[in-house]
Amino acid sequence: MEDNQIVELYWQRDENAILETQTKYERYLTKVANNILNNVEDSMESVNDTYLNAWNSMPPHRPEMLSTFLAKITRRLSIDIFRKRTADKRGGTEYELSLQELQESGFEAGVDSEVVDENESKLLGEAINKYLRTLPEESRNIFIGRYFHNDSIKDVCNYYGYSETKVKSLLFRIRNGLRDYLEKEGFEG
Repeated sequence: MEDNQIVELYWQRDENAILETQTKYERYLTKVANNILNNVEDSMESVNDTYLNAWNSMPPHRPEMLSTFLAKITRRLSIDIFRKRTADKRGGTEYELSLQELQESGFEAGVDSEVVDENESKLLGEAINKYLRTLPEESRNIFIGRYFHNDSIKDVCNYYGYSETKVKSLLFRIRNGLRDYLEKEGFEG
């Protein structure tokens, strides 16, 4: 079923919307959740909560890209679960590793912190998106794969057919470019 048809089911309050979403996106959403949580049960909880959140969000939202809309929900829920589960300890999940990479590059604005000012968070997101649009599509997708989807370096290498050294070097340059761009835009690292 096409995404626009699935969204229409949500708008009609047809419970088949959840079934269709699950059929089409469960595997993808589970990967997003598991890259953050590294735990099957917690990932399943996050994905199931995603379906409920999608149900409660549509209407009024009518997402243009259902996959991205769902991934954002899954990611947010998974990060919340991650924070609860690791309040006293740190794990070695891809989420934790990707945060570490960003922090080591001096980019800490909005990274793993409770954002007090929602407007500032929105402006930061817009600035990051603006910077990413300046990158070649492949570089942008590699960055998004690593830092939004929390794919492992190995997964990114396999997807693009690059060596680990090349991917790490590319990500390093992008992170530094992003840090410099954000500083010029008035964000402090």
